[in-house]
Amino acid sequence: MQIIASVLTSLLARVRSERGQDILEYALFGGLLAALILAVGAILTVAGANPLETMFNGIEGCIDFQAGGCNPF
Repeated sequence: MQIIASVLTSLLARVRSERGQDILEYALFGGLLAALILAVGAILTVAGANPLETMFNGIEGCIDFQAGGCNPF
C-alpha cells in the first residue's frame, strides 16, 4: 500500500510541475512565427522587384484567361 501511495504522489508532482509548459511552448512558437514573418517581409522589401507580386500577376492571367497566356512563375 505504501508503494502505491508513493507512486501516485510522484506522478501527481510531475503533473503539477508541467502545468505551465504548454503556454510557454505556444508563446515561443508564436514568437518564432512572428520573427519569420518579419524576416520574409524585410527580404521582400530589400529585394527591389517583388517576386510575390510577379507570381500573383501571373496567376491572375491564368484565372482571367488574358491574351498573354498563363505564366504563374
